[in-house]
Amino acid sequence: MTDLTRFESDQKRVREGFWQKARRTLGKVPFTEDAVAAFYCATDTATPLPIRATLFGALAYFVMPFDIIPDFIAGLGYTDDAAVLLAAFTAAASHITEMHRQRARAWLLKEQDAPPG
Repeated sequence: MTDLTRFESDQKRVREGFWQKARRTLGKVPFTEDAVAAFYCATDTATPLPIRATLFGALAYFVMPFDIIPDFIAGLGYTDDAAVLLAAFTAAASHITEMHRQRARAWLLKEQDAPPG
């Protein structure tokens, strides 16, 4: 698989499943705001392609229903996701802007205020 093919595959997976996964993890994992900010950074065309690819790769892992440690295992389920995302956040730290973080906080506030269901 070429790098471009992988990028497109990860991008497609993230665009199709990210928001549903973010809603399911809201309040359950401490990195939801960072993940949402990373999504906004990855979808920002001003972000350099290697950074976008790194973030889409990590977010695709987060979105995948099956990974090394299944998410339903209490206390451990999101540790592998957190490790992958932390590595990507660290690599992209200088590219995740205050605007990306503001958009993430606005999304979180809207979701927290939304009726359940």
